[in-house]
Amino acid sequence: MDELGRLPGIGPKSAQRIAFHVLAADPIDVKRLAVALQRVKESVRFCEVCFNVAEADRCKVCRDPRRTDEVLCVVEEPKDVVAIERTGEFRGRYHVLGGAINPLEGIGPDHLRIRDLLVRLADGVIKELILATDPNTEGEATATYLALLVKPMGLTVTRLASGLPVGGDLEYADEITLGRAFEGRREM
Repeated sequence: MDELGRLPGIGPKSAQRIAFHVLAADPIDVKRLAVALQRVKESVRFCEVCFNVAEADRCKVCRDPRRTDEVLCVVEEPKDVVAIERTGEFRGRYHVLGGAINPLEGIGPDHLRIRDLLVRLADGVIKELILATDPNTEGEATATYLALLVKPMGLTVTRLASGLPVGGDLEYADEITLGRAFEGRREM
């Protein structure tokens, strides 16, 4: 239970439920889980181009010839690539920074894969840079830093829209989210 509780998003009660489930599970199922976890640690690495997770030198997005090279979406973590890919809306390439600028945690621009991003932008193939960092203080700081850094390159720099979630109620929206929803409104 202690080891399970160290996983992100797993509190003490969840750890206990998982531990008892494993105890009651068929030994073959437990073995399959253990083998899968071991295989992940042995075979999964980071893509040499975009730093997404990959089982080869390049991830499946970087190997896909149908994707456009002119649009690059910058995200904080590989899990963000997964979230965007689930939408089926984006057909460009990615660049995973490996986090966000967070001075309180001692994370500055030099701790992220910003130099690698600048190398990718230097050849002039990329025309639009989409900044898809998290809509929190650290993500906003990172997006602002990157926008200022690449502005002299003449790229189109965009930020993902933010606003109200589908199915939400206006009365529960915070002021910043509601303000952004007004800023990003579009004609119907």
